[in-house]
Amino acid sequence: MQKPPKIPQSVLVVIHTPRLEVLIIERADRQGFWQSVTGSKDRIDEPFAETAVREVAEETGIVVGAPGVPEHALRDWRHEIEYEIYPVWRHRYAPGVTRNTEHWFSLEVPEGTVVTLAPREHVAWRWLPFEEAAAQCFSWSNREAILQLPGRLEQLRGALT
Repeated sequence: MQKPPKIPQSVLVVIHTPRLEVLIIERADRQGFWQSVTGSKDRIDEPFAETAVREVAEETGIVVGAPGVPEHALRDWRHEIEYEIYPVWRHRYAPGVTRNTEHWFSLEVPEGTVVTLAPREHVAWRWLPFEEAAAQCFSWSNREAILQLPGRLEQLRGALT
């Protein structure tokens, strides 16, 4: 049975510790392609936050709302970008779809958070200082999101006070 086409609306979730160590994961289908958690909506009306929570759990085993990872640890940056879908992955979308809208989040987790990868999607993981994590990512948008992490967190903290 063939899968339905992917919806060209996705999330990117930069998972980090309080010391700004960032989790990156290596794709199973492309050796050497490191990234943050990403994933498309399952249905067009699925809220981006719901997509983010689901993708984090599926790809890393980290459950938002579990002890140590409260729901407010997931921060919606209220930022979207649009990019061209890499040709190697366009077959997953409806014919003629070449662009994707990506909504950015961050998720702060405690030091030592256990990571359990979905082996069909990812084969390795690393915690790295944010600059090093950004340098490892194959995607320009993922690099940019990680590099923006300190400033985004500062903005979000300022909005809460």
